Amino acid sequence: MKKSKFSHLFPKEKTEQDHLPTKNAKKAVLVLFTLFLLLYIEFKPYANTPHQVTGVTEFLFSIYQFVITQTLGIVHESGHGVCYILPCPEFVMVINGTLFQWLFPLGIAYYYKRRGNITAFLIGLFILGISMDHTAWYMSTAHEGAILPAHKSFLGVDALHDFHYIFRTMGVLSYESFISGLTRAIAYLLMIGSVIAMFFNAFSNKH
Repeated sequence: MKKSKFSHLFPKEKTEQDHLPTKNAKKAVLVLFTLFLLLYIEFKPYANTPHQVTGVTEFLFSIYQFVITQTLGIVHESGHGVCYILPCPEFVMVINGTLFQWLFPLGIAYYYKRRGNITAFLIGLFILGISMDHTAWYMSTAHEGAILPAHKSFLGVDALHDFHYIFRTMGVLSYESFISGLTRAIAYLLMIGSVIAMFFNAFSNKH
């Protein structure tokens, strides 16, 4: 049977290559996340300090980071929630929030790495960096006491301070500054490293 002249327009199966981002898409991701990183460093949204948003750029950034942090907050609380369903020791219940918060973007990164989508893999690592930086700030407030005030809590009610409990249980509460500082350093290495890798990925000859 003679092959149709238009058969190439309707391939039976899409290859993995068809699902990978184009060079222009990679460059757009690079620009977006470079801008986000610069604004993130400037405005430090995790600090929860009163601040008047000025300018269109900061307004757009505040919306973008709100979506990310709320998503991570929901994942964090889901980690605790698992232990409200399953019988977990108290320490596991408390630490589960942070584990879920870190494993969520890491899992996304791993999934796309396996599929050969380096751009999505790097986005996952970048968001892991954001998650770890928020955790570092949370760690740095462990000395403030066992109860997290409602105005600082994701759920808006007084709650157990995860890292006061974790650090006190592990006997490392006095090392709070060192642990939070190390976590923040790793977070920024992930974010900056991801952006640098996005640059090389965007201008690489490889697809």
